Amino acid sequence: MTETSKTSSRPRSRRGLTAGWHAMRAAAAIALVCAVLGGCTSEQFQKGYILPPGALEQIPIGASQDQVLIVMGTPSTVATLNGEVFYYISQRSERPVAFMNQRVVDQRVIAIYFDKNRQVKRLANYGLQDGKIFDFISRTTPTSGQELSYLTPLFKLLSFN
Repeated sequence: MTETSKTSSRPRSRRGLTAGWHAMRAAAAIALVCAVLGGCTSEQFQKGYILPPGALEQIPIGASQDQVLIVMGTPSTVATLNGEVFYYISQRSERPVAFMNQRVVDQRVIAIYFDKNRQVKRLANYGLQDGKIFDFISRTTPTSGQELSYLTPLFKLLSFN
């Protein structure tokens, strides 16, 4: 006896179609959840001057003002009272979840002081530590005086809260 196979012209079963739709729905739902969660990652923002790695080490005491400009670039602002001072101002903030407010993580003011001959007299890297202005190079908090009165408005200008 010879058996011949017939090709079935029957339509696909409903069970096969619904299983396919369920798989497509699940894949679409997973893709949607991944897209939503991808928008929730934290973001970091840098405003102002970005300090090149090793830049402060390249500026010895006694270096000329031109050397400072070559290494550090144009300052954010310059003070000319009692000798010249270059200020390089920066702020780093982050937003832990998209569409939330930014939170300030770090604020820095790098101050390079010059003498009357336009040679580097002193370097200072000011930041906020425990809510007070702090020099990260000399590890000191400036006493109240003329320098503090110049730095306080700079930090107030940077903080938007």
